[in-house]
Amino acid sequence: MGKKENEMSAMEIDDPKSDGSDQILPRFTMNVLQLMKTSQAQHGLRHGDYARYRRYCSARLRRLYKSLKFTHGRGKYTRRAIIESTVTDVRFLHVVFYMAERAWSHAMEKRQLPDGPNARQRIYLIGRLRKAVKWATLFSSLCSVKTDSRTSLEAEAYASYMKGTMLFEQDQNWETALACFKNARAVYEELGKYGDLENQVHCRERVEELEPSVRYCLHKIGKSNLQTSELLQIGEMEGPALDLFKAKIEAAMEEARSQQAASLTEFNWLGYRFPVSNPKSRVSILKAQELEKELQGPTAETLPAEKKLTIFDKLFTAYNDARNTIRSDLVSAGNNESVKDDLNGLDKAVGAVLGQRTIERNQLLVKIAKSKLNRKRDDKNDKVTKPEELVRLYDLLLQNVADLSDLISSGRDRKPEEIAFEEECQRKSLAFRAERCLYLGKSYSLAGKRVEAYALYCRARSLAEDALSKFQSIANKDEGTIQELKTLSRECRANSCIEHATGVMEEEKAPENLSKKISTISLNDTATKVEKYLVDKLDVYESAVGDANTKMAPKIERFPPAFQSIPRNPIVLDLAYNCIEFPVLEERMKKGRGGGFISRFFR
Repeated sequence: MGKKENEMSAMEIDDPKSDGSDQILPRFTMNVLQLMKTSQAQHGLRHGDYARYRRYCSARLRRLYKSLKFTHGRGKYTRRAIIESTVTDVRFLHVVFYMAERAWSHAMEKRQLPDGPNARQRIYLIGRLRKAVKWATLFSSLCSVKTDSRTSLEAEAYASYMKGTMLFEQDQNWETALACFKNARAVYEELGKYGDLENQVHCRERVEELEPSVRYCLHKIGKSNLQTSELLQIGEMEGPALDLFKAKIEAAMEEARSQQAASLTEFNWLGYRFPVSNPKSRVSILKAQELEKELQGPTAETLPAEKKLTIFDKLFTAYNDARNTIRSDLVSAGNNESVKDDLNGLDKAVGAVLGQRTIERNQLLVKIAKSKLNRKRDDKNDKVTKPEELVRLYDLLLQNVADLSDLISSGRDRKPEEIAFEEECQRKSLAFRAERCLYLGKSYSLAGKRVEAYALYCRARSLAEDALSKFQSIANKDEGTIQELKTLSRECRANSCIEHATGVMEEEKAPENLSKKISTISLNDTATKVEKYLVDKLDVYESAVGDANTKMAPKIERFPPAFQSIPRNPIVLDLAYNCIEFPVLEERMKKGRGGGFISRFFR
């Protein structure tokens, strides 16, 4: 009896039709943050291409619909909603996720229009963000039921971020947006403490991307003393989550510049005061002056070279915009001579400042090139600077100084400030010429031309000493430039001595080298040094490519290959053909038969 009861209980356990309320439903696992980061990085957002990412989301959704057989009708569209009972595969969650991503990327694509979204496009943008919030909320609710706790937390953080982004764009409910961003940040901070290393890195990056949005919301509420410079520093951070924030910062900065531009009524340069009447010119000049403060401020020494070059590019754009506006005003000024004189003077002043900043940028490029001149190439992608590149940079500097000097000396009645500035340009030109001669001599030295290199080093030393005497004769001495010129003079003297000694040694060894070369001369090709080619010395560990700083061709294999003697068939000349008398064979030839017309029928 007990055995029968055990069999009955076993049958109840194995019966698939038994009550399923006590069964544990399977929980899906989905790394939401990693999926989002990978998809965005591989399909356009690494370069800020939101249109490409939106097209990828659409194509991904089509593939998911087809693989799940979850199409919306064949002929007529029939909407099929995704609810809890529908989610029998993790790919259904991917569908909802990519729907949210597609709507979000479409909104960000509209945000990145060249002139910004107009009123109608902004309405459409906010509508797409609402759609993204709708799908993200559905994604969070489905994950809370169908997935494990970690995936549910990530989905909740994703939905909070989408809602905060929509409120951020609407410029309203800053407290709610702050709460959403803080909620997402707290979730990612906790998730960053667990899991593998890659997941921890992604979570920390996400926290860093959310931090500027939190600080900006606090700033708008009034609970933060965030300065303008700090906002600019935050706006320079990279990441897809910060693109909307950058647009907000740029709009806020443009509004602040427009308000400050009302107080900018004149432009001061070398004792002159030129009125600035056009608001566009004021905004451009004010933006350029803010960038100049970054380059000349107390934190300028700590800025990396790449960051400085980026600031220089923005500064040039601002000054060029100002000059274009000034020249447009000059065209529309008509016959008003006083206005035209003011605009011409303002254009000259802005052009002179632009020339000064161009010289500073090229000096920065020279500094970067000098740091790479004596560096050995450890990596294949690491480029080593050649002396010819520095010669080209100094040519650019000399041209910049000449253009600036011509611009300043173009006026008739010049002030003492202009004359002093022109003399400073002449001193800089002399110092740049000395530096150019030095690196031109190094270029000739690497080519083995000792006499030319020695002459150039001596010329560079004399130019450096002349420039040094002129810099020391002025009242306001530039100690940094004076020290650089002293170092340049010592380097020129040392290099000239080295070139002289090397030339003498080569001259002494010339007869010996000549006798060695003459003794190895041969009429055949056996004297060729076959050991120089890589194919002939595979058992020797020696480079066949040569030094990275020289222009020697790689010695891999002889090309074209040398000629080799090969046997061929003998040439037979028939010399007896013309001396032989051949017999006459006409008698043996068949003669043709004659006949009349009737005989043709009896042949």
